[in-house]
Amino acid sequence: MRRHGAGWSLLLYLLAGPALADQLRVRITPQNPDLKANVEGYIGELDGKDRDELMRLSRIAGAQARQAAEALGYYRAQIRTEVSTSATPRLTVRIDAGEPVRLRDVTVRIEGPAASQAGFQKPDLERLRPGQVLNHGDYEAVKGRIESQAARFGYFAGRFVQQRILVDPVAGHADIELIYQSGERHRFGEITFTGEYPFEDQLLRRMLPFEPGTPYDSELIAELHQNLQGSGYFESIRVDAAPSLAQAGEIPVEVRLDTRKPRTFGVGLGYSTDVGPRGRFEWTRHWRNPQGHSYGIDTEWSAPRQNVGLWYDMPGDKPLTDKLRLAGGYQYEELADTDSLSKLITVGPEWHSRRPNGWQRVLSLKWQHEEYRLGDDSGISTLLMPGIAYSYLKSDNRLDPNRGYRVQFELAGAQEGLGSDASVVRGEVGLRGLITLAERHRFLGRVQVGGTETDDYASVPPSLRFFAGGDQSVRGYDYQSLSPTNSRGDRVGGRYMLAVSGEYQFALTPTWRLATFADHGNAFNSLEIPSLKSGVGFGVRWVSPVGPLRLDLAHPLDGTGGVRLHFSMGPEL
Repeated sequence: MRRHGAGWSLLLYLLAGPALADQLRVRITPQNPDLKANVEGYIGELDGKDRDELMRLSRIAGAQARQAAEALGYYRAQIRTEVSTSATPRLTVRIDAGEPVRLRDVTVRIEGPAASQAGFQKPDLERLRPGQVLNHGDYEAVKGRIESQAARFGYFAGRFVQQRILVDPVAGHADIELIYQSGERHRFGEITFTGEYPFEDQLLRRMLPFEPGTPYDSELIAELHQNLQGSGYFESIRVDAAPSLAQAGEIPVEVRLDTRKPRTFGVGLGYSTDVGPRGRFEWTRHWRNPQGHSYGIDTEWSAPRQNVGLWYDMPGDKPLTDKLRLAGGYQYEELADTDSLSKLITVGPEWHSRRPNGWQRVLSLKWQHEEYRLGDDSGISTLLMPGIAYSYLKSDNRLDPNRGYRVQFELAGAQEGLGSDASVVRGEVGLRGLITLAERHRFLGRVQVGGTETDDYASVPPSLRFFAGGDQSVRGYDYQSLSPTNSRGDRVGGRYMLAVSGEYQFALTPTWRLATFADHGNAFNSLEIPSLKSGVGFGVRWVSPVGPLRLDLAHPLDGTGGVRLHFSMGPEL
């Protein structure tokens, strides 16, 4: 009977690379690819050896082959080596594997506080069940899993009080005994911040995912680093929590921070068939005081629309997910007809928060003043609109996902006499979904629904009315071209809107795809079986470093026009 303790060392080459040089041949009866690969890997390359050198190595090779066989449970293998006398000498290792040793009694146990900890996962013992062929690699993997769990959860005094394999090659069975005593779990101690930064400690401590005295978990250290990185305040972050510095079971945590440059700006150029060439400029002051307040400006301009927005953010109790934003802006837009336009001023607070279930919520109180002209109708609208918006994104990749979905809906309203000159309620819902099958076949779906309720629709400004058509709505029709019209034929926007799209993409390469699609939708004033417009077409997708670019040719099915070109860019979800 053989006994292997903690000093047993193995080299397993179960995923061997290319075949070794012709100077080594391994012949196994019966055929066993895993055993063959392990023996070849253990012996190594013999390329360039002459016959005398191979003769000297043959004894060593035989011993190495035996170790490789025993590592996989073949303790009764018959091994012979021979060196050929040909012009290119070869060392041949012939192995009659025989019956492998199988597991009989297997004891794997965790003792101490870790045994009752819910998060401490006992290793999968599927490959160490009685009756399985003994594999020392599986045994070592179980040991490694226990040790890695102990290191993650702070059982730094843990050790194996029993670790052995008892092998009886004659009887053909082996017993495993593996007992780990965890010892007491360490805890996080005092947390200190050092380095160059202007922020008060209270702000930084609101980003901590743990407090002093919390049981140690290395995942919390990683989460702390991610939280600080995600704040946008720092150029570099280093978190030290060395077990060797522990006192009375508590590990001090030192966080060293270096603040990023306080100001950044960005300029972007783009193009879409909805608005033509467009440009964007952003300027951000990432922090301005010890409380972490920030502010910025962003502008966008194109032929039909120009806007400028200002914002000032104040972090909430959870600064990574909650903030109070004071926002204001001005937008000038030429609407569906060249004679229609809107001049819109908005200002008001927004409270942004991420709920525990992952939903993003925005509560707002928006004051808006709009001067507009729609065909032969013109006016000035002033509304004070409280609103709420929710959104949720689940995606395997932000830039170019293969599967996922996005849900968005918002609701806002105004009451005449309460800072508003009209009563109106407006709601909108958006759903997008994407799934990829067999790596190449991508299916996308999109639904947009909106509605406005009011007793005086004529007083509803254009920014609260609905238009359809364009790159992100019903392709095959111009931007905002689907809308109810007045007596002169001017498009004036509708009370309701519906747009549905289905698309199939076939991936030619990882970055190029062909697409075909069908879109349906319209904006209308009555819910009685609305008349939907349809467009079909095909296109090409290129996954650029900054996101997918889409080029589509779409044809409206109502006979109102020929093929239209649509170009857009951005994530699918």
